[in-house]
Amino acid sequence: MKRTILFDTETTGLDPKKGDRVIEIAALELIDDLPTGQNFHVLIHPERDIPEEATKVHGFTLADLEGKPRFHEIADAFLAFIGPDEMIAHNARFDFGFLNAELERAGRPVLSLDRMVDTLDIARERYPGLPNSLDALCRRFDIDLSARTTHNALLDCRLLAEVYLELMGGRQRGLGLMMEDGAGGPAAHSYARVTNRTPRPIVPTPEELAAHSRFLEKVKEPIWSL
Repeated sequence: MKRTILFDTETTGLDPKKGDRVIEIAALELIDDLPTGQNFHVLIHPERDIPEEATKVHGFTLADLEGKPRFHEIADAFLAFIGPDEMIAHNARFDFGFLNAELERAGRPVLSLDRMVDTLDIARERYPGLPNSLDALCRRFDIDLSARTTHNALLDCRLLAEVYLELMGGRQRGLGLMMEDGAGGPAAHSYARVTNRTPRPIVPTPEELAAHSRFLEKVKEPIWSL
């Protein structure tokens, strides 16, 4: 089974080199592209102000983050959750840039770009010339956006999980991907229903075998037989 981590961040601005900081991290565990219900979510005090224009995007003010941990206090838990696996994000270079700036500041190992999977790059390759924002992709794939009134890292991860599955080949209709926090939520149950089903072997009847043999007799040099 392939484990990947789908994640998103919210920040105080657009450029970590100019002092902007991470204020929220959300990460979901995927096994074979399906959410398991395991997630990591934390709000972080940025140790600086939050400009008004950033608050308009994600809704957080500095007062909302009073008493929240600093990044260096959650860094080890975050690294333990993501492990060595590939990391998926929309416009992933932005999120990798911020996380690596925070990890370097905290004296922790930075994330290798070899781990990066960018759904924006995938979408641009598949839909050249079309809008490929997360909102646009959700509308294209008929994914409910009604709860997305501001940018919220955990909600955006949940939406991106559905978008990513569509980009990888399409979701099974009727499979619930919306999650509750922690293990054992609906996503975990849905995933279990998919992966733990008892195989049902298809065994041909004697009549079907005979009909197949008669068919092969009409085929010149058949390369297969039962």
